Amino acid sequence: MKFLFGNKKDDLLSRLKKQDPVAQKLFYEQNVKRFLNVSKSYVSDLYQAEDCLIKAFCKIFKHIESFRGEANLESWARRIVVNECLNFIKSRKTVFYLDEINHSFHEEIDEPFDFDFNAQELLDQLPDAYKMVFNLYVLEEYSHQEIADTLQISIAMSKTQLFRAKEKLRKIYFQQQKMMKNEHV
Repeated sequence: MKFLFGNKKDDLLSRLKKQDPVAQKLFYEQNVKRFLNVSKSYVSDLYQAEDCLIKAFCKIFKHIESFRGEANLESWARRIVVNECLNFIKSRKTVFYLDEINHSFHEEIDEPFDFDFNAQELLDQLPDAYKMVFNLYVLEEYSHQEIADTLQISIAMSKTQLFRAKEKLRKIYFQQQKMMKNEHV
């Protein structure tokens, strides 16, 4: 199908704006796996993640005319996928943010955190509030102000949730490493 558009993104975009089903199929096929991974990083249940993704693609195709080219098309579409997942989470369950805030957490947290196995497996073990803030900050590169605005929480709460997410990920990681070492002994 790539030969139809000659690899020109502008041509693909113009065809998408004309609601060309062939262009829509091509865009879908080029992005579905990556966007499903994004969706699964917010919504753990595969079927619900797929539902969010389908709704996101419908919104992408419906609102493609509003794309102004300020970012690349994939980044714009990814943000729609993330927003669809956040809307799903907000509508389906209550996310509790711990309002106990330790003021020492308010500093910018930029500590490196490396792990060498399935990151999604680790993220799935986080409480929803931690997971959303972690994903938005680390994966989507939102600022704490953008996270606060998106989730309707304070900047301090965003920073606290990120700190707690990182701490919980470290604990889970080291517990799993310890268990793996004990199994090999």
